[in-house]
Parts: sequence; structure tokens; C-alpha cells
Amino acid sequence: MKHQINSFKFAFRGIWFTIKNESHMRFHMVAGFYVILFSFFYNLSKAEWAVILLLIASIMSAEIFNTCLEQLCNLNTQSYDPIARVAKDVAAGAVLVFTFVAIAVAYLFYFDLKTINSILQYFLQNPILAVLLVLSFILSALFVGFGPLGAKRIYHKIKSKK
Repeated sequence: MKHQINSFKFAFRGIWFTIKNESHMRFHMVAGFYVILFSFFYNLSKAEWAVILLLIASIMSAEIFNTCLEQLCNLNTQSYDPIARVAKDVAAGAVLVFTFVAIAVAYLFYFDLKTINSILQYFLQNPILAVLLVLSFILSALFVGFGPLGAKRIYHKIKSKK
């Protein structure tokens, strides 16, 4: 049983490493969050929800594999290596393929002007929620740009300048 518990611990440690160190992972997390949030405005079937969740998980998993491959390449090369560059580029390309497919699916599922207008009207009629949404966009941008510990780093930089 201890082995299984450690396996989960190691897996979460790997996910956390990717979140801390890869802005693309943080971007995919934020995008997934907003896709799920705005999905509630649509009348999605269970199958459509499954597709959305599988795409989000696939993109995030691909980003984790990409990070793994990058770390392995960095481990085995002390200087520029064209083969390592190709391996990293190909892994990044795999993430991009998943992302393009997700964008295409999002277009198919979500491009409905009537529903988009109803979402806009909802937030115009609920200004507090609109402000919260804008604040969440700002916090999301900071999270993507600076990471989960970014606010702490920014605070220490500002504090050290005084």
C-alpha cells in the first residue's frame, strides 16, 4: 500500500514541477478552466462534456510529456545538440496538434452567436459577476506569466528595492 501512495506522491510532484516551471502548462490550465466555466452556458450532452474533458486532459498530459522529454534532453546534453533540439521541437509539436484539435472542437461546440450573445447579456446584467470575471482574467494572466509562486517573487523583488 505504501508503494501505491508513494506513486501518487511522485506523480503529483511531477505535475507540480510542470505547473511551476512551464508557462504553457499554466496557460492550458487556465484555458481549460474557462472552457469548463463557459460550458455551463451551453446545453452540452454528456458525450460533448466527455470530449471537452478528454481534450483538456490530453493537452495537459501532452504538456507534461513534453516537459519530461525536455528535462531528459537537458540531462543528456551539456551544450547545444541538434538531435535534442529536434526531439524537443517534435514533442512541442505534439502539444500543438492537440491544441489545434481542441480549438477546432471548441469552434464546433461553442460558435453559436445566440449563446455568445446570451453570455454577454448575462454579464452585462450582473456587473458584480462581470467585475469578478475581469479580475479572474487578470489573476489568470499573472498566474500564466509568473507561475504559482510568482506573486511571492514579485513581492520580494519590490520589498528588496526599498
